[in-house]
Amino acid sequence: MHLSAVKSLLSALRQLSHQCMSAAVSGFGPTSSQKSGSISFSVERMLSILVNNVHRVEPLWDEVIGHFIELTDSSNQHVRIIALNAMDQSISAVLGSNEFQEHASSKLKCAFNDVQTENTELRSLECSVISPLKVLFSSAENIDVRAASLKILLHVLERHGEKLHYSWPNILELLRSVADAAEKDLVTLGFQNLRVIMNDGLSTVPADCLHVCIDVTGAYSSQNTELNISLTAIGLLWTSTDFVVKGFLCRQNEEKESDSNGVKEEQALSFSGEVNDQALKMNIVDRDKLLFSVFSLLQNLGADERPEVRNSAVRTLFQILGSHGQKLSKSMWEDCLWNYIFPTLDRSSHMAATSSKTEWQGKELGTRGGKAVHMLIHHSRNTAQKQWDETLVLVLGGIARILRSFFPFLRSLDNFQSGWETLLLFVRNSIFNGSKEVALAAVNCLQSTIVSHSPKGNLPMPYLTSVLDVYELVLHKSPNYNGNMAYKLKQEILHGLGELYVQAQGMFDNDTYLKLLSVVDSGIKQAKVDNSNFEAEYGHVSPVQRTALEILPQLRPAEHLSAMWSPLLTKLLLYLPSCVSCMRSIEDESNHKTRTKDNAKISNGIASASQGEEEASPRNPDSTTVIVSNHLFVEKLVPVLVDLFLQAPPAEKYKILPDIIQSLGRCMITRRDNPDGSLWRLAVEGFSCILLDDIRKLTGNAGPELTITRPARMRIWKEVADIFEIFLIGYCGRALSVMVDSADESLEMNLLDILGDKILKSQIDAPLEILERLISTLDRCASRTCSLPLETVELMPSHCSRFSLTCLQKLFLLCSQGTGEWNSTRCEVSNISIKILISRCEFILERYLMDESKLGENPLPAARVEEVIFTLEELGLLVVHSDTVSQLPLHPSLKECLTKENQARRSHLLVLFPSLCELVISREARVRELVQQLLRYVTTELGLPKSSLTVGS
Repeated sequence: MHLSAVKSLLSALRQLSHQCMSAAVSGFGPTSSQKSGSISFSVERMLSILVNNVHRVEPLWDEVIGHFIELTDSSNQHVRIIALNAMDQSISAVLGSNEFQEHASSKLKCAFNDVQTENTELRSLECSVISPLKVLFSSAENIDVRAASLKILLHVLERHGEKLHYSWPNILELLRSVADAAEKDLVTLGFQNLRVIMNDGLSTVPADCLHVCIDVTGAYSSQNTELNISLTAIGLLWTSTDFVVKGFLCRQNEEKESDSNGVKEEQALSFSGEVNDQALKMNIVDRDKLLFSVFSLLQNLGADERPEVRNSAVRTLFQILGSHGQKLSKSMWEDCLWNYIFPTLDRSSHMAATSSKTEWQGKELGTRGGKAVHMLIHHSRNTAQKQWDETLVLVLGGIARILRSFFPFLRSLDNFQSGWETLLLFVRNSIFNGSKEVALAAVNCLQSTIVSHSPKGNLPMPYLTSVLDVYELVLHKSPNYNGNMAYKLKQEILHGLGELYVQAQGMFDNDTYLKLLSVVDSGIKQAKVDNSNFEAEYGHVSPVQRTALEILPQLRPAEHLSAMWSPLLTKLLLYLPSCVSCMRSIEDESNHKTRTKDNAKISNGIASASQGEEEASPRNPDSTTVIVSNHLFVEKLVPVLVDLFLQAPPAEKYKILPDIIQSLGRCMITRRDNPDGSLWRLAVEGFSCILLDDIRKLTGNAGPELTITRPARMRIWKEVADIFEIFLIGYCGRALSVMVDSADESLEMNLLDILGDKILKSQIDAPLEILERLISTLDRCASRTCSLPLETVELMPSHCSRFSLTCLQKLFLLCSQGTGEWNSTRCEVSNISIKILISRCEFILERYLMDESKLGENPLPAARVEEVIFTLEELGLLVVHSDTVSQLPLHPSLKECLTKENQARRSHLLVLFPSLCELVISREARVRELVQQLLRYVTTELGLPKSSLTVGS
């Protein structure tokens, strides 16, 4: 059909529709259904003609589509629907035709001189097809018609969006106007169209329209009609940056080089005159402009009054920078820092500080009992200030991510040092003046940075030192809030310091390590101040102290920091009980007793009851009072201290060993004031471990370490002797509490075993004076039972008697030849012990005879009888080494004879012969039996034969 005939037919059909519409308005003529049918017929015929003539649609399009727009203004809903459906089908028919597809694609195949003409024809056709939708939306008064125009556009984008090119400005302008609409349904439909473009159609959008897409997306992000649309639109901004960055990378030919953190520098790119993808038309400048457009939108959205929107915008901004930061140039990073990141931080901080603290009331849900019922709002979000705090936390988290990922590169930027100082100042102010959540986020911001880059060597020492300075200030000075959050803040700092040192030991020198110790020390000291009420209220150490105990083992100096063992251990000793004057008084008292009264007792073998009681306890009980603050913390610290000490190198270990022993001794003597406490027990265990370790090294190395001077060893042995003397004599085997736990008694016995079986029987480097003191300590403890008067010994608990007998047994074992190695130290110990043992046995036997005579026919206390029986049994078992016989107080000729024969086994019985003879008349049968056996041993020692004569009648 000729084109003029087609136009005449279309005109006639349009006139028929007009007549039906006019009749409908006047109320005369056919019925309403008949009129609608006529209009429907004319519309269908016009649509059919359009489809059949799609190859020459341009002359016909305005006639057809204009009539459909006229029908959408009808008051009849059915007519409007017919017209809208016809519009939808018409547009789809044209855009979906093969002719349009060929027409659209031909522009890429034509020569350059023909492209301009071809594009003009295509522009005209494409715009004429799409522009009616914009006209319809802007001119229609009926909201259903406006909504229908957006639905038609949605169909177009879903079905034919990839074919469009010149109509994008009209489409985006239409969608931009929808974002400002007051009707929620329209905004929703408009956003559906935008989602199709941003998710699936960006590759078909011309490069010069991409910034419009981003602006329109920003408009939907900031609209206040529907919250979920704003949140989703912000996500679309992230989608747009992914497309922009990837589109840029596709054009880079061989660019693979990057700096130390993978951030690429700007490079000049050459472009071909012919491209196959719209996304590849961008150059570096276009890319940066698009990214800055996104950053600017997100920064503005970060100030939105709706917390959900601004929080989402903040997250997205830093997620984009974190994901694509390695592709940004140095100049672009500088713009990001000073124009977007720090301003966002400043604004969020300002709003958090100035926003209202008035609590909000939730939305009214109804009434109950005449009272309004409101929706509950969580206490963490019920004020404007708290919600801005939440935003500020997200900003700090974003900055932390940026620093973790790009810190080495960022250090190369101009004025980054100034920005770092600004961040430190902000962190410090946030901790002291901000909320708990903001303070914690500020600490994590710094912590994650130094922990991430210190192990890699990417954190220069000044940066680490500046962070440690902030931490020290925070740990030393409490923030303006208390409770669990304050503890958690300091816990995070301490945990981070431990992790930092473990991962980056190599970058620490002596000065930095001392700085680290100072920071940790500030936290512990402040916690000790705050902990006094905590222990009383909760019965355990504070969270900060618990964290400090956890990280202390991690702070063991590395090999190149061996000189730091002494500062570390010395710092820990400061937390233990301090009683210097008390220790001096005890030491002076012990020295006085050792050099005077004990010498008299040893030589004479007899001591009065009053002397025994005086020796068994300190002269002035008040002088040994040790006041321990933060008792529970000290209890937890002692095992940590001992474990660290045992790991120290020998040279460093022995520098501090005397102080370690002295401090453990102060902990051990807290048993008197707090016998049920754990501190003294843990100190005894630690003291035992240290002694066993030292003896093991002495015997294993056949002597002390060559690097340890003899005066240093002498000081160590003096401290060991002091502790044994003070603790065993004053605090062991005594009735310090109503009942003594079996575990406590086991600790006492273990300590005696270490003294008697390990120290005094091993080849050690202790001087003779120390050996005498240690043996004297055993003797004084062994004198407990025999020194007490009859009235008192009956009241003595059983564990006290067992302790005394165990000490006595140790003296016997030190004098015995035994089966072990007979070294020079053991020979000296045996020579000293035999004199003390003989004197002690004489005293026990004579005291028993005196008490038995005093009581007459009355029985002796069980403890006294048990002691003398134990002594007689041990005397019978004792075999004295031939080298020790010379120390016995025997007649020279007899001693010479016994020594020459070299067969002396029980020569000590000759010394005790007078006392044994006295015991023959004892009322106790077991005593008489044992004495009889000992006298037989005496005859054997003297070589006297058994008599063959029998007593006659």
